[in-house]
Amino acid sequence: MGRRTGSAAEPTTWRDVVAAYVGLTKPRVIELLLLTTVPVMFFAARGVPDLLTVVGTVIGGTFSAGSASVFNCVYDRDIDEQMRRTRRRALPRHIVSPVAALVFGTVLAVASTAVLLTLVNPLSAALSLGANAFYVLVYTMLLKRRTTQNIVWGGLAGCFPALIGWTAVTGSLAWTPIILFLVVFFWTPPHTWALALRYREDYAGVDVPMLPAVRPAAEVGKQVVLYTWATVVTSLLLWPVAGTGLLYPVVAVVLGAVFLVEAHRMWGRTRRTDDLTEIQPMRLFHLSNLYLSLLFVAVAVDPLIFH
Repeated sequence: MGRRTGSAAEPTTWRDVVAAYVGLTKPRVIELLLLTTVPVMFFAARGVPDLLTVVGTVIGGTFSAGSASVFNCVYDRDIDEQMRRTRRRALPRHIVSPVAALVFGTVLAVASTAVLLTLVNPLSAALSLGANAFYVLVYTMLLKRRTTQNIVWGGLAGCFPALIGWTAVTGSLAWTPIILFLVVFFWTPPHTWALALRYREDYAGVDVPMLPAVRPAAEVGKQVVLYTWATVVTSLLLWPVAGTGLLYPVVAVVLGAVFLVEAHRMWGRTRRTDDLTEIQPMRLFHLSNLYLSLLFVAVAVDPLIFH
C-alpha cells in the first residue's frame, strides 16, 4: 500500500461521513459504467429486457464498480493527498480511515457478487468480479505507477460492463458485446489522456508515468488521434456484425466525425504550443464523455425502433 502522509483529521458531521463513503465509490465513474451496461441489455433483448434482470445488474454493477473504486482510493491515498484533482477525497482528508475503507470495499464486493448470482447469473457475476480484481490488482497495483501504457491495458476493466450487460440477458458471450468492449477499450486512452494532460504536473509530481506527464504534448495529441480513429472504426463494425437498424450507424458516423475533428484539432494545438490554456484538453475530455454516452444510447434505442 502507498504510504500515507500525516495531517490532522478534519472535524466531521455524519453527513460528511456519509458523503465521504459515497465519494469513495466515485459515483461519476459508476454512472459512465452503467451507461455502457444497460443499453447493451436492451440491444441483447432486441427490445425491453426483463426488469428484475436490469435492476439486479444495475445494483450489482454499482456495488462492484464502487468496490473497485474504494480499493483504488485506499491504495492511492498517498498520491491522492498530493494531487490537486484528488486531495479532497475522503482518505487524504482523513474523514475515513484506510481500514474502514477496506471493510467498506469488501462489503460492496461481496454484496455485488451475491446480487448478481441471485438476480442475474453466474457468468455475469464472474465477469464483474474479474473486472473488479483486474482494476485493483493489475491497473492500480501493477501498471499505474510503472508504465506509460497504464491506462491502455488497465482500462480493460472499464470495458467489462458491455460484456456483463450482454451476458445478463443472454447468459453467453458473442461478437456483438466484444465489439462494444473494444469500442470502450480504444475510447479510454484519448478520454483519460485528455484529463491527464490537464493535470500532467500533478502526475509528474507524484512519479506516475501517465503519458502526458512523460511525453511532449504533441506526442500525446498524436496518440489521442490514433486511438480516436480506432474507436470510431470499431464502433462502425457493430452495424454489419450485429445487424443493427439505420439509427445506430447514422449516429455512430455523426458522433465519430465530431470526435475525430476535435481530436485532430487538439493535436494541431499541441504541435503549435505546450500551453495548456491554448491546448484546451478538457474540450476533448468532455466531448469524449458525450460521444460514448450518445453512442450507447443509440445502441439501446436502435432495437426499439427497428426490431
